[in-house]
Amino acid sequence: MDIAALSILKSQSSLSQAVGLKVLNIAKDQAEQQGQQLVQMINQNLDPTRGQSIDLRV
Repeated sequence: MDIAALSILKSQSSLSQAVGLKVLNIAKDQAEQQGQQLVQMINQNLDPTRGQSIDLRV
C-alpha cells in the first residue's frame, strides 16, 4: 500500500471512532435524563399514607 491510502484509512478509522463515541455520549446523556425524570415522577407520586391501613367489609 502507498502512504496516501494508509493515511486515508487512518483518517476514516479516526472519524468512525469519533462518531461512535459521540453517539454513545448522546445515549448516555439521554439515559441520565430519563433516570432523573423517573426519580422525579416517583417522588411526586409518593403518598406517605398509602399502605398503612386496609378498608375491610365483612
